[in-house]
Amino acid sequence: MSESLSDRYFALIDQIVELTLQGKISSVERVYRILVDKVEIGTGEVLERCLGQRIEATQAELSSKLKAARILRALQTIEKQWERWQEENQVDAEISETAQSIIEGEPEDYFLRTVDAIDPNQDVPLSIDELHKLSENLKLAAESQEDANLAQEWQQLATGITEGLKSFTILEEDLVSWMYGSGSNFSGFGSEKPNPWRIWAQKISSPLPKQLFQTLAQQQSTKSFAQVAHNLELRAWIELAILLQYLQRGLVTWYDQQPYDSKFGKELSYSTLLTFASIWCELWQAFVDSKPALADGCFLVMLQILRTFAQRPDFPLYSGVFASFSGDYLQDTLDYFDEPLKEVEGTEEKARILTLLGYSQRAVGDYEKAVIFHQEALEIAIAANDYPCEIANLNHLSRTSVNQKNYSEALKYSQRALIAARQVGDKLGEANASVNLGYAKVFAARQLDSMAAEDYSEAIRYLESGVELAKKQGDDQSQSFGHSSLGIAYVILEQPTAAIASLTKGAQLAQYSRDVYLQGLSFSYLAEAYYSIEDRPAAITYGSLGMYLLEQINSVEWRQVAGLLSILQGQIGQSEFNNILGQKRSQIISLIGVDGYDYLPKLLEEYKQN
Repeated sequence: MSESLSDRYFALIDQIVELTLQGKISSVERVYRILVDKVEIGTGEVLERCLGQRIEATQAELSSKLKAARILRALQTIEKQWERWQEENQVDAEISETAQSIIEGEPEDYFLRTVDAIDPNQDVPLSIDELHKLSENLKLAAESQEDANLAQEWQQLATGITEGLKSFTILEEDLVSWMYGSGSNFSGFGSEKPNPWRIWAQKISSPLPKQLFQTLAQQQSTKSFAQVAHNLELRAWIELAILLQYLQRGLVTWYDQQPYDSKFGKELSYSTLLTFASIWCELWQAFVDSKPALADGCFLVMLQILRTFAQRPDFPLYSGVFASFSGDYLQDTLDYFDEPLKEVEGTEEKARILTLLGYSQRAVGDYEKAVIFHQEALEIAIAANDYPCEIANLNHLSRTSVNQKNYSEALKYSQRALIAARQVGDKLGEANASVNLGYAKVFAARQLDSMAAEDYSEAIRYLESGVELAKKQGDDQSQSFGHSSLGIAYVILEQPTAAIASLTKGAQLAQYSRDVYLQGLSFSYLAEAYYSIEDRPAAITYGSLGMYLLEQINSVEWRQVAGLLSILQGQIGQSEFNNILGQKRSQIISLIGVDGYDYLPKLLEEYKQN
C-alpha cells in the first residue's frame, strides 16, 4: 500500500509543478486547496518523503537543467503550503493517530488503550470537541472494517465516548447543586442527605453509572457493584470512564476557584481526587482475577488520578484526614491504595502519595505501618531530588519515632530535616523540623526523669522558633502543629497555664485548617491541663470533644482521654458528670453536633467494657 501511495503522491507533486509551469496555478491558495483535497489524513510522512526526494533531485539539476530553478520554486511553494496544511490539520492528524493507537492492539486491551488516550495528565489533554472527533474517527474506522467482530468493537468504542460526554452534559447542571439543601446554605460532605451520588443517580438513565451512583449513595462497597456490572459491554465502561473523569475534573475546578474559603476548597479538592481514585481502585480489586484486562484499565485510571493529585503545587505534605463523599475519613479511603501502590515503580508522585499514607496511618495509631510508608517515600524522594518531600518524610519519621518512644531516632530524623530544610530554603519544612526537634527533646528529657526547667529550655526554644516560622509562612496546619506540640510540652513540664494557652490556639488553628487529628489531640491535652488545676467542667468538656474526634478517625489515642474521663466520672459520680455535660451541651454541640453529643455516653461505656 505504501508503494502505491508513494506513486500517487509523486504524481500529485509532478501535477502541481506542471500546472505551475503552465501558468494554470495563479496563487498559493490553489496549491493549498489541492493538498487539502488530495492528501489523506495520517499519510503526511509519505508526502513529505516524496516531496523531499523531488526537491533533492531538482537541486542537483540546477546547474544542468534550464527549468530546474522554476521547478524548485514550484516545489518550495508546495513545501510551504504543506507546512501550512500540517499546522491547520495537526489536531485532526493527532486524533486520527490516537484512534489508530487504540484499535491497533488486541481487542481485550481496548479499554486500557482508551483510558491511556484520555489521560488528563497529558501536556495537552483531549478537549470535549476533540473527544467527539475521536469518536467520529473510530466510527469511520468501524464502517470500513470488514471483520464484523472488530467493527462491532470499534463501534462500541465510538459509542462509549459519545455516551460518556452525553451523560456528563446531563449531570453538568447538577455538578455542585447537591451541596445545597433547602435554601442556599452549603451543606458540605457527609453521609446525610443530600449527597452527589443520590442526586446523580436520579438524573441519569445509563445503566452502569446509574447503578454505581446508587451503590455509592447507599454507602455500599464498589465491589458489590462490580459483581453485577462485570458482564456489561465495552461501551458502558468507556462511558463510565469519560463521565467520572469529567465529574471529577469539574468538581476539583469548582472547589479550587472558591474565593470564600480557599482552604476548605483545597480540602474538598483533595477529598474528591481520593474518592474517585478509591472507586477505580476497588474496581481493580474486584476484577483483577476474573477480568484482568478490565482490571488493568481500572488500575490505570486510579494511577492517573493519584498522579493528578500528587502533581498539585499545594499537595499536603504535612496535613491530612479529609472528609470523603461517604462521610468517612481519609485513612479509610487511603487503605485502598496500600496494595496497588506496591505494583507501581518508584516515582516522585508515588513518594508523595506514600507520604500521605504514612502520616494518615500515624494518625490512627499504626506506627509500624507509618514508618514503612515514610521510609519508602524517603528513598524515592531522595532519588528523585524531591527535597520538600524528602524533608517532610524525615519530619514524619521523627514524629512517629516519638510515638514509638524511640527518642534518639526522633532526634536524628528531626536534625536531618532541619539541616536539609535550611540548605534548600524550605521554610515550611524548617518550621516543622524545629517543632519536631523541640518535641523530641521534651520527651527525651522526660525519659531521663528530669523535671528541671533548664533541661527543657532548648526544647522550648526550638518549639517557639518553629511556631514563629510557621506563622510567617501563613500555614495554619503547621502553626497548629507547633502550638499543640508546645502545649503538650508544657503539660509534661506541669505548667498548665502556658499549656492551656498554646493548646487552645492549636485547637483553634486545627479547626480552621480542618485537621481533625490535631484538633482532637489538642482537646485531649487541654483536658489534662484543666484536670491538673482541678477545673473539672473544662476537663470534661475538652476531654469529651477530644475523645469523640479521635474515635471518629479511628485513632487509638481516643482511649487515653477516655481513661481520664472515666477517672473524673469516678471522682464526682455519674450524676454530677452528666450534669456538667448537660451544662456544656451547647458548646459541645457547636463542634461535634447533636449526634456527637449523644454518642459520648456510648463511647465511655465502650471504653469501660474493653
